[in-house]
Amino acid sequence: MEHTNNFPKANECVIELPKPKATFRLRLSEKDFLSVSIFPTRKDPTAEVISVQVRRPTEDDWETVGRIALYRSPEGDYSRLPDREKPSK
Repeated sequence: MEHTNNFPKANECVIELPKPKATFRLRLSEKDFLSVSIFPTRKDPTAEVISVQVRRPTEDDWETVGRIALYRSPEGDYSRLPDREKPSK
């Protein structure tokens, strides 16, 4: 069957996430890992988002134990970003 609509095929769908400027990781314990990542913002490349999270491996995936995201304005002011909503199961 030929692809006839204007929608991309499943294998053509690509979600482009911003690449971090820097990422640092530290093992906290046998289970927990701390990571800090600095991302450029989409609207202003001189501003940044700093993401800090503690994660641990599970049988199939990774569980996020805690997370905080901070915004650094071009002027150097910092503010906390709202928490992400957890997806409903």
